[in-house]
Amino acid sequence: MDVTIIFKIAGIGILTAVLHSVLKSFGKEDQAQLATLAGLTIVLYMVIRLLANLFDYVRSVFSLY
Repeated sequence: MDVTIIFKIAGIGILTAVLHSVLKSFGKEDQAQLATLAGLTIVLYMVIRLLANLFDYVRSVFSLY
C-alpha cells in the first residue's frame, strides 16, 4: 500500500468541500448535499475495497497451506 490512496481521498474531500461551498453560495442547497453525499459514497467505496484487501491479506497470512 502506498501513500497515493491517502492523497486521492484528500483530493476528493477538498473537491467535494469546494463544490459544496460553491453550490451553497448559489442557493442550491439540495445539489450541494447531493454532491457531498456523492463524494462520501466514493470515499467509502474506496475504503471498503481497502478493507477487503486487508482481510484477504490477513486470511492468507493465517491460512494453513
